[in-house]
Amino acid sequence: MYLQPPAAASFRRLSAAELAQSMHQTLLQWHPQQPLWVFAYASLIWRPEFPWISQRPATLYGYHRSLCLWSRINRGTPEVPGLVFALDRGGNCQGVVYQLPNLKAHEIFPALWQREMPSGSYEPRWLSCETPEGPVTALTFVMRRSCPAYAPQLPLTQQREIVYQAHGLNGSCLDYVMETHQALERSGIHDPKLNRLVQYISLQKLS
Repeated sequence: MYLQPPAAASFRRLSAAELAQSMHQTLLQWHPQQPLWVFAYASLIWRPEFPWISQRPATLYGYHRSLCLWSRINRGTPEVPGLVFALDRGGNCQGVVYQLPNLKAHEIFPALWQREMPSGSYEPRWLSCETPEGPVTALTFVMRRSCPAYAPQLPLTQQREIVYQAHGLNGSCLDYVMETHQALERSGIHDPKLNRLVQYISLQKLS
């Protein structure tokens, strides 16, 4: 059974004040003397859009990468929403951690919040990530399941249709999915669910 997205009229962007408050509350949980890390699991891997000092492969336990969030801004519109990846509960997720320059945190975070938190669908958390050099605590954007935009367990056929149809502020949903798949492959990360979707998309292209 196909899952229908919430009505377009129910969509609301966070105000500038709400974004600023969310960012401020998150930064209060970080000590400026500690290294500043951000965990990337999808487009932040191939388009971070912030200066970084170093990067490492990393694994986050307790969450997995899932194409489970309706996108009405970056990869879709209120009328024709797309889908973007989120970190949903359960399993583990391989990705990349970026170390950001501490002194530029207050310069970097406003743009990061505009990108990741426009509608408050994610919950920013500081979580431990395992890396080859040891664990690091990284800012991580996880799925807020109470959000109306949460779209769990969509059938593969519906995912493919949405990916083909949706376009948003940052481009097409199809480009987003394929770029993420290619970035994971370049990083040596195997994601079986994403691989199945990409194979299904490729078969549709050939038919």
